[in-house]
Amino acid sequence: MMTATLTAEEENRYAELQAMALDAARKGDTEMLRPMLDAGLPIGLSDEKGNSLLMLATYHGNAETARLLLEQGADPDQRNDRHQTPLAGVAFKGYPDLAKLLVEHGADAAADQGGGRRPIDFAALFGHTEIVRYLESVSASHKRRRLVFLSRTSRLIRKMIRR
Repeated sequence: MMTATLTAEEENRYAELQAMALDAARKGDTEMLRPMLDAGLPIGLSDEKGNSLLMLATYHGNAETARLLLEQGADPDQRNDRHQTPLAGVAFKGYPDLAKLLVEHGADAAADQGGGRRPIDFAALFGHTEIVRYLESVSASHKRRRLVFLSRTSRLIRKMIRR
C-alpha cells in the first residue's frame, strides 16, 4: 500500500484551509463552509482548544451554519478541551433556538460539563429562562420515557423469571 506524502507547501495550504473553515463556522459563513465540507473537510475539525466547527457556529449564534453541520453529521455532543458541549455554550450565551436545534439532533441535555454542571445550570446562572424551561421540559420528557422503558423491561424480566 502506498501512502501519499505531502509537501511542506501542501501542508501549509491545508492548515490555511482548516483555519478558513474554523473562521467560517465562527462567522456563520455557511456558503464558504459548504463546499469545503463537500470536498471532504472533516466534520469534526476543531481548533487548538478543541472547539469543533459546530461549537464555534453555535457559540456565535450561527443557526444556519449549525444546521448545515448537523445535517452533515456533526456530533452535537463533541466536547472541547474544557469538557464543554455545544449545548452548554448556547445555554451560557442564551440562544434558545440553537438549544432546540442541538437537542433535536441528539444533544444530551443533561450532559455533565465537569463538576456536575449541566447546560441548564449555565442557562439559569445567566438568566436565560426560556432555555431553562425548554431544558426542564426535555429532561422531564426524557425521564418519562426512561421510566416507561424501565417499567416495560421490568415486566419482561418478571415474565421470563416466572417461566
